[in-house]
Amino acid sequence: MIVCEDLVRIFRGEGVEVQALQGLSLRIEKGELVAVVGASGSGKSTLLNILSAQDVPSAGAVRVAGRDLTSLGRRGRVGYRREHVGFVWQQTGQNLVPYLTAAENVALPMMVAGTARARRGRSGELLDLLEVGELADRRPEEMSGGQQQRVAIAVALANEPDVLLADEPTGQLDEETSATVLEAIRRVNAETGVTTLIVTHDRAVSDHVARTVQIRDGRVAGEVHRSQGEGGEHHSPQEYTVIDRVGRLQLPSEYVARLQLIDRVRLTLEPDHVEVHPGKEQS
Repeated sequence: MIVCEDLVRIFRGEGVEVQALQGLSLRIEKGELVAVVGASGSGKSTLLNILSAQDVPSAGAVRVAGRDLTSLGRRGRVGYRREHVGFVWQQTGQNLVPYLTAAENVALPMMVAGTARARRGRSGELLDLLEVGELADRRPEEMSGGQQQRVAIAVALANEPDVLLADEPTGQLDEETSATVLEAIRRVNAETGVTTLIVTHDRAVSDHVARTVQIRDGRVAGEVHRSQGEGGEHHSPQEYTVIDRVGRLQLPSEYVARLQLIDRVRLTLEPDHVEVHPGKEQS
């Protein structure tokens, strides 16, 4: 559903050049729920802007639902954002029109797309799915922050997009409310099958998704996969890292610090794996 190959994004201004993405590659399958986690300045928001066709890469390829986003003109990008991607912003005020009710906010994207009459009743269905059906006649100022974000998710789903993108959707919420919103996103993904990508700096988000992609310095640094067994218990997460085309390996920073992997490491080739040891001589 989402394919990024060697994405580069360079920003230039007044003699300064910033490389926000440095050869980022990523694949997300149809129906997946993935969190992209990284510190401020790691490139995660730039990636989201490219996937939502609000920005274009300086180099590389990006395809969403079979569409080459680098080849879209202005009208094509508008149509793509209207019909194929739903977006949830961090700031609740950016997601909802303040003088419209929750039901009217959800109906608005369908009116713009000319499908409101054909999809009559969809606003109520989506609000019920997000467990905020009782707020249909309330305006944003009459809702809590968590309720606003759940209505915003309903708005993003109004036109049945191929992809749901969420930019720090819990950034302005407390821990308990954040968990409620994240569980709402997980439920929407499970029940509708919409491919969902959450971008955040909060590592706690990874507890709510099966796959977490870690971004550092504009490229994918590793992944964590969580599996769920019978009865809902979570198995121990499996951590993956990235090997680039010339064989360079990126180890998680916490591994490096814990084992004091400085300057060089010692490698041992086994029949089915490679072991990495501290480079210092062992006594």
